[in-house]
Amino acid sequence: MIKDILTDAEHRMKSALQVLHDDLAGVRTGRASPALVEKLPIEYYGNPTPLMQLASISVPEARTITIKPFDASTLKTIEKAIQTSDLALNPNNDGKVIHLNLPPLNEERRRDLVKHVHHRLEESRIAVRNIRRDAHNDLRDFEKEKLISEDDLERGEEDLQKLTDKYVEEIGVQGKNKEAEIMEV
Repeated sequence: MIKDILTDAEHRMKSALQVLHDDLAGVRTGRASPALVEKLPIEYYGNPTPLMQLASISVPEARTITIKPFDASTLKTIEKAIQTSDLALNPNNDGKVIHLNLPPLNEERRRDLVKHVHHRLEESRIAVRNIRRDAHNDLRDFEKEKLISEDDLERGEEDLQKLTDKYVEEIGVQGKNKEAEIMEV
């Protein structure tokens, strides 16, 4: 029973960490990365569709992203979506391919990005703590219903805390890595 609760909590914490990882991949740094645009919603036959399903995205140079739509008729729609997004990038359309040139980040923009990263890290820590709280409540309920002993409850709480500490630390590591990547000139 305790093992099931801990396994479920760990699975949910891993998911929270994966969501953070995906979010941080989309945060712009000085280098071009397909992750910046691959989840950008594009209006396609009335439905918002991630760009990665409509085009091949490549990085031919360190500061350039190339987007080649599978369907040439979506070129203008993709271009418009990039312009209206919060990426602050100006697409160059040559009729077949869209080129995105990433300008170097200035100091102020880097600091804003770091603040955004810190905000996402805190949201992830809160998510992990909420998972801990739910699992902790489940353990207490089992103890109240006499399904587990007080000693089992204590051991379960200790294991749960170790699990939480592990994932909170991992969130911190990902944050430090992303911050270093953003501040790198």
